[in-house]
Amino acid sequence: ITGSCISKLDVLAHLFVFPDKLVLIRENKTWTEALRCCRNMDMDLVSVDSEQMQRWVKILLMKASASSAHVWLGLRHSCTLGLWFWVNGQTMCYDQWASDYDIDLDKCDETVRSGAIRTRDNHWISLPETEENNFICIE
Repeated sequence: ITGSCISKLDVLAHLFVFPDKLVLIRENKTWTEALRCCRNMDMDLVSVDSEQMQRWVKILLMKASASSAHVWLGLRHSCTLGLWFWVNGQTMCYDQWASDYDIDLDKCDETVRSGAIRTRDNHWISLPETEENNFICIE
């Protein structure tokens, strides 16, 4: 799906349906813009809080072909609290961090960090929230 933050009806016409409804938005936005876009459609950025959800996201990315190398997840780092949390309010218990990637928590003073999935291997990485990427919404 491309274009500027599209209507929910446009999204539903291009929806890949899983037990939880996931949609890949092939539009590059900052993490905050992606969150706003999902919420404007009565959805949210996806919280990958289980191995099952990780599998569904992997299948979605295989079928839907992201147009960016990374895809935003609903994962955010709080420098103040020193922890990662999901936009659904859960703290991060399950993770799939890339073993070859530094999550850059020492860069707290520079920029807010958010979680993304690397499309080439489906592992998570930490990116500055100002980077623009595709994103996954969940209904």
